[in-house]
Amino acid sequence: MSPPVAPPGWSRWLVPPAALSVHLSIGQAYAWSVFKPPLESALGLSGTQSALPFQLGIVMLGLSAAFGGTLVERNGPRWAMTVALVCFSSGFLLSALGAATEQYWLIVLGYGFVGGIGLGIGYISPVSTLIKWFPDRPGMATGIAIMGFGGGALIASPWSAQMLESFGSDSSGIAVAFLVHGLSYAVFMLLGVLLVRVPRTEKPVSGGPSILEGPQVSARSAVRTPQFWCLWVVLCMNVSAGIGILEKAAPMITDFFADTSTPVSVSAAAGFVALLSAANMAGRIGWSSTSDLIGRKNIYRVYLGAGALMYALIALFGDSSKPLFILCALVILSFYGGGFATIPAYLKDLFGTYQVGAIHGRLLTAWSTAGVLGPLIVNWIADRQEEAGKGGASLYGLSFVIMIGLLVVGFVANELVRPVHARHHIPAPREAADVERQQSESA
Repeated sequence: MSPPVAPPGWSRWLVPPAALSVHLSIGQAYAWSVFKPPLESALGLSGTQSALPFQLGIVMLGLSAAFGGTLVERNGPRWAMTVALVCFSSGFLLSALGAATEQYWLIVLGYGFVGGIGLGIGYISPVSTLIKWFPDRPGMATGIAIMGFGGGALIASPWSAQMLESFGSDSSGIAVAFLVHGLSYAVFMLLGVLLVRVPRTEKPVSGGPSILEGPQVSARSAVRTPQFWCLWVVLCMNVSAGIGILEKAAPMITDFFADTSTPVSVSAAAGFVALLSAANMAGRIGWSSTSDLIGRKNIYRVYLGAGALMYALIALFGDSSKPLFILCALVILSFYGGGFATIPAYLKDLFGTYQVGAIHGRLLTAWSTAGVLGPLIVNWIADRQEEAGKGGASLYGLSFVIMIGLLVVGFVANELVRPVHARHHIPAPREAADVERQQSESA
């Protein structure tokens, strides 16, 4: 399914809302924790079991983005958004059936596997289109859309909690909540499917240079370049550092101040998690827009260098000052969100717009890796420290040192990024035609 080409006079500012309708929907993934306690109670699950749909969903996000990126480029954003709508909504409907029949494997299959495919295809679906519409401000454009993924949980969390309160937290109530989610998100994502347009390629986009200006690199060639793998390391390290705090935020702030005169209450810890979500969302639009002004390499120097400094401040002084701990954590989470939103524009700078969506999809395997690496480091070390009889901030000291090390590795990888060698560029249309003509004449 190819999207309709924008008619003359079409405003490019209608494309970001189309992208947001998809990203705000699939951003529900960050609100999965709302369903964990009722599922554990209703179906007799452990905490590890109830996390499985989310974990599988993130793994499938990376895999489907990597393997489906070329299809997204070939068939266009409308096709991709339609696939995302069908998979993501169907995942909820399968989960509703699983909850109603108390067959947990159906929830894992629905939300984790089928819904995870919708996450990956939906995540990359608008990226190349936005960059083509906004060649003059690619960081801002992708930041607007990817901000929706970070902010989706701010809508989904209270909405899901209210539904569980209204319908009940038993298996039938969870089933109804899943059903409402699936149908509601289908309608909301349909708005994006109907609204999205691609720019006319024969003319420059109003307000910016030609969409195919500069060197262009195919997805197949991009993965053979050192630049791609440097950016893979950069994204993996930045995400590992951010998700290490995000995944364990509430117990972390509670542990840090457990032995002080002002311990953190459960409600205050929940408020801290909400603040982190807001910082994650704000960083996606704020820092990515800043990258349009100071450059992509410079903004990643900030993410990785200042991020390491924030971790050092928490490790050294975090348990003595709540404001310092909270401020540093908010900055780290803003860098986490900003890193996600800036990477498509960084890819565009290096590889052009030709197959940037497919290249972005392949790069998101770094997210799948980081989604396992970051929480594993923090949780495994905290468990070992607890077994050794330690508590409070000492549970996380070694983890933070490792996170600083990861950010330094990412910083070095960013410094190694150079322009892509000309041998990886695809020929310009006129050059390609000349080559083809010469080959036919010699034959």
